[in-house]
Amino acid sequence: MKEIIFVVEEAPEGGYIAKALGASILTQADTKEELQTCVRDAVYCHFDEGQGLSIIRLHFVKDEVIAA
Repeated sequence: MKEIIFVVEEAPEGGYIAKALGASILTQADTKEELQTCVRDAVYCHFDEGQGLSIIRLHFVKDEVIAA
């Protein structure tokens, strides 16, 4: 695996929640900058060194509700 993708959503109480696709990794943070650090740390803890990960991609998703 060369790349891991996280789906990032705004948390109801503020901040962000990031969930990895294809791996059991979940983390959260108050700011985008803090989230990058938390995601990187979580990935390094989850995978063994040398597993070939070169890209961590954050995909930000925002729900918007409109009246019908």
